[in-house]
Amino acid sequence: MSNRVKNVLSIAGSDPSGGAGIQADLKTFAANGVYGMAAVTALTVQNTMGVEGIHLIPKKFVASQINAIFRDICVSSVKVGMVANAEIAKEVGTTLAKYKKVFSVVDPVMVAKGGSPLLDKKAIQSVKDHLLPIATIITPNLPEAAVLLGSSVAKSKEDMVNQGKALLCLGSKSVLIKGGHSGGSTSNDLLVTEKDHFWFNEKRINTKNTHGTGCTLSSSIASFLAKNYPIEEAVSKSKEFVTGAIRDSNKLSVGKGHGPTNHFHALKIF
Repeated sequence: MSNRVKNVLSIAGSDPSGGAGIQADLKTFAANGVYGMAAVTALTVQNTMGVEGIHLIPKKFVASQINAIFRDICVSSVKVGMVANAEIAKEVGTTLAKYKKVFSVVDPVMVAKGGSPLLDKKAIQSVKDHLLPIATIITPNLPEAAVLLGSSVAKSKEDMVNQGKALLCLGSKSVLIKGGHSGGSTSNDLLVTEKDHFWFNEKRINTKNTHGTGCTLSSSIASFLAKNYPIEEAVSKSKEFVTGAIRDSNKLSVGKGHGPTNHFHALKIF
């Protein structure tokens, strides 16, 4: 059985333009050699220019999708993305809590790239109460880490380390704070575990094709965890994967705004 392809579930919203959400997750799963599945939390109206509308899936229907998968299929890991509101966040968390041996990657989608909040205070508290405690790793960006802690955005590496340690106290076994919102020539991400912390410093790539990078990174981590890579190696390989996807995004021509990354860059099919 160890040589069989692992099964990974995405629980997230749908992006009809294909750059983010479950579409990005499924592409990432395939590119990293795992079998992808998806339980949809929300339908969106969006393209590379932005989000125009959101239609939420009833919370019980979200739970039914998840339970149907687990009743029939051996799931090795789960990636949780957009949960949209407090009720869905709680339903996803309490449903996944029944499946304790599964790796869970929680990408707390709370703040848009432009800085606008995507979840209200009630939903943020629900994420903290029901999703973080079941997470193997959470992957907030700098503004999201600040929202979770009710603090200001980290300005230095020391701030990031302190916030990473504080986030561990909310229940997740590890934390990856993404430093893409900070200035400078490099994007510095920080992995904090219960025993240590690790920096991943990547030179910034000059491109506007960054739509869905957070979704892609978290689903890549879920892929490598499913294949039983240690957390540090899973993050390292995922950073390498996302960097390559951004670097090769210029081979795509999708939309007039922030285009998607090239999920299949390593397969050389584009």
